[in-house]
Amino acid sequence: MTDIGSHPLMPGMRLDELLAELQVRLNAVLSTRDRVHALLEAVVSVGSDLDLETVLRRIVETATNLVDASYGALGVVGEESTLVQFIPVGLTEEEIARIEHWPHGLGLLGLLIKDARPLRLVRISDHPESYGFPPGHPPMGSFLGVPIRVRDAVFGNLYLTEKRGGAEFDEEDEAIVIALAAAAGVAVENARLYEETRRRETWLQASSEVTTSLLSGADPGEVLTMMAQRARAMTGADLVKVLLPLNGVLTAEIVDGELADEVTGITFDLGTSAAGEVFTHGEPLSQDDLLDADSPLRPLGFGPELLLPLGAGQAIRGVLALAKRSGRLPFTAADLRMLESFAGQAAIALELAEARKDAERLNLLEDRDRIAKDLHDVVIQRLFATAMTLMSTVKLVDRPEAAGRVQHAIDELDETIRQIRSTIFALQSPRENTEPSLRAQIVGLVEAARGHLGFMPGLRMEGPLDNQVPDAVAEHLLAVLREALSNVVRHAKASKADVAVEVADGHLRLIVQDNGIGLPADGRRSGLRNLEDRATCLGGTLEITSAEPSGARLCWRVPL
Repeated sequence: MTDIGSHPLMPGMRLDELLAELQVRLNAVLSTRDRVHALLEAVVSVGSDLDLETVLRRIVETATNLVDASYGALGVVGEESTLVQFIPVGLTEEEIARIEHWPHGLGLLGLLIKDARPLRLVRISDHPESYGFPPGHPPMGSFLGVPIRVRDAVFGNLYLTEKRGGAEFDEEDEAIVIALAAAAGVAVENARLYEETRRRETWLQASSEVTTSLLSGADPGEVLTMMAQRARAMTGADLVKVLLPLNGVLTAEIVDGELADEVTGITFDLGTSAAGEVFTHGEPLSQDDLLDADSPLRPLGFGPELLLPLGAGQAIRGVLALAKRSGRLPFTAADLRMLESFAGQAAIALELAEARKDAERLNLLEDRDRIAKDLHDVVIQRLFATAMTLMSTVKLVDRPEAAGRVQHAIDELDETIRQIRSTIFALQSPRENTEPSLRAQIVGLVEAARGHLGFMPGLRMEGPLDNQVPDAVAEHLLAVLREALSNVVRHAKASKADVAVEVADGHLRLIVQDNGIGLPADGRRSGLRNLEDRATCLGGTLEITSAEPSGARLCWRVPL
């Protein structure tokens, strides 16, 4: 009975096992279908954007979701087989802040760079090439690494760690990530081609705009500002600076981009900075991090940098400096080639501006010389002839009152001739630099005394003051004039004052005369002793006498 009753149980048990196995296989098929469907969606998602940096981040996010990894990253391999960019996924902002530095491409990451084949590990620390994690990095166990190729060249590597639930990455995970990496390579290539096309269009448009501005005679500051804006658009830089030499340093005169207000005006030493090296030697420099360890841009969060000279050879006018935020892709060789042409146009803008200023200065000098010749050859000669005629007429006038008036007219003509001659000297002796001329400084001092005196002092200047008075003597002259006018303001109680500055017979003479109370006999003489000392050290003299009918007359005279 036992044997007969046991036979029906065997087929039932076998059927249950078959159904269970069928269920497992069915679940596997459904899971595979779901993963294939997810992979197809991932491929479409990765290739749906043409911005390179967006594509790279989407690749990492998609890979971590496909294999259920806790952490993922994409490392972009640079020219020297190091990681030039590292894009992490799965870390919080706090965890990222605690990491001392991103990986540089050593250990397992370096192994994948040297031997570009998929690598799957149960535990990272068990591999002999394991280099460990930087300080602050969260612990990670399981690992899956797959290279991303673009036209048979390794663009970068996908790194996936810590499969959720404590499981290991299996062969199916590896196959899925390899398939995704193949699609990612196509997406990266498409994004690169799109970016290259966009860059070329931007460059052609920018080049046309700059050329038009140059030919139309636009202000060089406007041209350089436009160039900085277009350079930032072409390269995707976050900050562009135009550094120009000023007082022995390179100064950020024109800045476009993030934190422009904070960066404008910062300086770089010509002898010790990377910008100074580019300006001195005329060769561009580029790096995936700031070229100067103590760069003022470092605290502001900038990283990749590119520096180009504005000009070539002995005609370098400045430096074009571009920077990106830390963690972004460095500047490429294509960026450098385009910007070199652009920087050349900027140098042309500066040269044209300088040539335009020279032409304007030459036209101004020619006009001044023509006016001076007209004054000397025509105006002065006619005034002199008129004065001679009046002088001969004085003897023919019987009435003393009329003769006095004629004589007064002769004196006025003589004074006018002297003033015109002084103007001719000023026209023929322009200053070559931007500093105010000696005549302008004298006028400034006299006009400044007006507010303290309550009236405008008279002023007469004669002779070639601007080109025959050395700078050292001019400094003494201005100091003496300043002190003399100050004495008139404080002590003279005058209602009238006259200043005369003359260059004649190889001497410089300053005369200050007022109609005040004169110099007291028991007054302090310390200020006057200073004036006398200034005259003595130049081999000259100081004379102070009483004026008629009242006041004092100061005469400071030194040889030239």
